[in-house]
Amino acid sequence: MPRVCAAPRAPPPPCPCHVGVGPLRPRWRASRHGPLRAAGQEQLLTALREQPDPDAALRMLNAALARDDFAPGPEVYEEIIRKLGAVGALDLMKVLVAEMRREGHQVKLGVVHSFLDSYEGQQLFDDAVDLILNQLQPLFGIQADTVVYNHLLNVLVEGSKMKLLESVYSEMGARGIKPDVVTFNTLMKALCRAHQVRTAVLMLEEMSSRGVAPDETTFTTLMQGFVEEGSIEAALRVKARMLEMGCSATKVTVNVLINGYCKLGRVEDALGYIQQEIADGFEPDQITYNTFVNGLCQNDHVSHALKVMDVMVQEGHDPDVFTYNIVVNCLCKNGQLEEAKGILNQMVDRGCLPDITTFNTLIAALCTGNRLEEALDLARQVTVKGVSPDVYTFNILINALCKVGDPHLALRLFEEMKSSGCTPDEVTYNTLIDNLCSLGKLGKALDLLKDMESTGCPRSTITYNTIIDGLCKKMRIEEAEEVFDQMDLQGISRNAITFNTLIDGLCKDKKIDDAFELINQMISEGLQPNNITYNSILTHYCKQGDIKKAADILETMTANGFEVDVVTYGTLINGLCKAGRTQVALKVLRGMRIKGMRPTPKAYNPVLQSLFRRNNIRDALSLFREMAEVGEPPDALTYKIVFRGLCRGGGPIKEAFDFMLEMVDKGFIPEFSSFRMLAEGLLNLGMDDYFIRAIEIIMEKVDLRESDVSAIRGYLKIRKFYDALATFGRFLEINNPQWSYR
Repeated sequence: MPRVCAAPRAPPPPCPCHVGVGPLRPRWRASRHGPLRAAGQEQLLTALREQPDPDAALRMLNAALARDDFAPGPEVYEEIIRKLGAVGALDLMKVLVAEMRREGHQVKLGVVHSFLDSYEGQQLFDDAVDLILNQLQPLFGIQADTVVYNHLLNVLVEGSKMKLLESVYSEMGARGIKPDVVTFNTLMKALCRAHQVRTAVLMLEEMSSRGVAPDETTFTTLMQGFVEEGSIEAALRVKARMLEMGCSATKVTVNVLINGYCKLGRVEDALGYIQQEIADGFEPDQITYNTFVNGLCQNDHVSHALKVMDVMVQEGHDPDVFTYNIVVNCLCKNGQLEEAKGILNQMVDRGCLPDITTFNTLIAALCTGNRLEEALDLARQVTVKGVSPDVYTFNILINALCKVGDPHLALRLFEEMKSSGCTPDEVTYNTLIDNLCSLGKLGKALDLLKDMESTGCPRSTITYNTIIDGLCKKMRIEEAEEVFDQMDLQGISRNAITFNTLIDGLCKDKKIDDAFELINQMISEGLQPNNITYNSILTHYCKQGDIKKAADILETMTANGFEVDVVTYGTLINGLCKAGRTQVALKVLRGMRIKGMRPTPKAYNPVLQSLFRRNNIRDALSLFREMAEVGEPPDALTYKIVFRGLCRGGGPIKEAFDFMLEMVDKGFIPEFSSFRMLAEGLLNLGMDDYFIRAIEIIMEKVDLRESDVSAIRGYLKIRKFYDALATFGRFLEINNPQWSYR
């Protein structure tokens, strides 16, 4: 018998909480004595079955192998193979099967099932099919029967492999393997999941033609399929047919139909159905109550759900952690956090221990409700209550800390997470990296990327895109290019966002040739440049004042079939205005309208500003009115440009005053520098009443203390208008530092 020790094995799919097994290899050693007595075999077998850690189980086996009088029986082989299957050590499993056969042991079907489960866990569906169809006889010395095929069919159903499923079922018939009720139930389950419920119903006829009687699972599967489609009436017809065919309904049947009513929001019908079934002798179980409680909560009847829980207790069914979690989740979604915390206390009082889902639900709700300190306190209590925080717990808190702008505490929690034995996942790292990049802390973000690489945590395109974007925003373009190249080396696919981010960075760094080279690379990798790509190039040329090349880009976009959007036109208009070509910008703006576009303030504002700078007040006001009628509503910057232009333009002061009234009425407050020009103009022309009215109107709209308002009105009353104006401006800056648009 081999002694099992360190050697390479097939790696399982990446999972942060996956239990690892050291590399495995058989080492052969001849047995010199007879097998260990039966009692010793049973003792070892029991110990192996009770050992959840495959690595530890193998150490136990090696200890037994060290004895000269030990030769494992078939049950020991089977148990070790099962444990190896749980961690995906398929190659070693095959070695042990070969050794079983060499030792003269018959390979039983349980070993085959271990292989199928392992293939399913690693999503190796083609290999699973190949094993059953082609390898059972040469490798295992056995033939597949209906039970084996049923297991394979179910593996394919769980993997949503419909074509393979059809192929295997066809092969069953070709090889003379007769399907049984489990076969048909499995096929029906696949059809229902594929939303082909009516096709699944037709299989009842095929079952009848083959002499296979449907069972309760058959009908329940069909009912569940109709429930998922939202057709409770069809599900009830299946139940009626079930009873007609002499198949008795079970609690599962009733629970499926209750769920069907609840999914449609028909909770009163669900209650009526439960009462009818009880009258016919049905006794609700834990699942019945949980299903109904869940339905009530899903339809915002949490108060009724709490009453049902009281009925559960009266009927001798204590609510379990699943029941409480349903209610806690509903209360949290409704913002009833105090009530949810009360349910948590009720759980403990009734002897039901909360699990990590209970705590995570509450912690997430507290974070959403900006009650971060309470969330952190509750998280600290989790360990005290004997529950281990999981990766989701830490991710909730780290995300909340990042959102409130506390990256230092978020990183401390990240370190605490690792020291507690909880492995950070991709979400953890991406949350921290995104926050650090947004704050410009790129050094630490890059350190976290290296940490992901060293710990084997999967890195996605999103991870690298975030880093590249952060570097480009800080104009660290060469480093961004290095990260871009790393993606290729690491086998991480680059998408349009990756390219567009770096192209934009290169354009801002005035490396236009490199940007065009990257566009060519983008195309060679099967990605098409889009409006965002070309807008970066267009912005570069506009900033450089090279309007001809900007126009050429616009032509290129049109020639390549791109719909030139509002953002692109806005970029071009802004560039034209900066180059002093206001009339051309006006033509482009009106061209947008002809094409049925609705220009945004970003398209209008540069033209308005350019017209006012040229003291073309009439055209500017006309354009502003046109904007209000046919474009998107003016924004804060629009009003700022027009008001400032009117105040500085030397036109009728009453016109500027009236515009200020319109501006304030729309919810926009003028910046003080422009307002002061208006105020001084009013005072110079002796329009004191207009000045006082202007001050009063703005004081009504801004956040000033009553004492400040009294002081300003005191100056106005004694007609010290310039003192009032100075005080007004000073108080505005103190109490409303964000009031002006800069």
